[in-house]
Amino acid sequence: MVVATLAVLAATGGLRLRLVLDSLQSTVVLSAMICAILVAAAFLSTAIAYAGLPQALARAIAALELSPLALIAILALFYLLLGLFLDGISITVMSLPVTLPLAIQASGDPIWFGIFLVNLVAMAQITPPVGFNLFVLQGLTGWSLNRIARAALPFFLLLLRALALIVPFPDIVLWLPRTNWEPHDGPRQRGRRRSSPSRGSPRSHRK
Repeated sequence: MVVATLAVLAATGGLRLRLVLDSLQSTVVLSAMICAILVAAAFLSTAIAYAGLPQALARAIAALELSPLALIAILALFYLLLGLFLDGISITVMSLPVTLPLAIQASGDPIWFGIFLVNLVAMAQITPPVGFNLFVLQGLTGWSLNRIARAALPFFLLLLRALALIVPFPDIVLWLPRTNWEPHDGPRQRGRRRSSPSRGSPRSHRK
């Protein structure tokens, strides 16, 4: 992609040394800014992990013994709260060993909870006004945090609408996995099952 861009600029006469230097400088500044944010998030994730905060919150939710729908709502609030301070990988790794059994107990399907969790983490990262990705976008664009939060609000609402659909209608996300992963017997296997009698069948006793 970079080589193609340079080739187009050279062909159109727009390739200048000053332009290349400015592009390299901007790339270094943005990369350093993103790395600084990720390093700070890693330190924060490590501190919270040592404190055991996600695990303690998850155990407190388990101790409430809520109904399935109430448990799903509490888990959604739990992940949205974690998304204000942590990145998506840290949220998943630290909380999933505790929340997955609870979610399976509430929903009955780990595939559904996986899709539910991916949507929740995406929502948590852009939750106005202090979502983790909002600070990354602020560093990239230089806009104010309020402006970025307003721009991210429609995407937050779209993800929220998706969650509102898959909670009462789980078949929206489970139809395709069930269709593709349902075991199908070939004609040979079906023929073998029909032709080979079982040990306890009347045919075997006659023989």
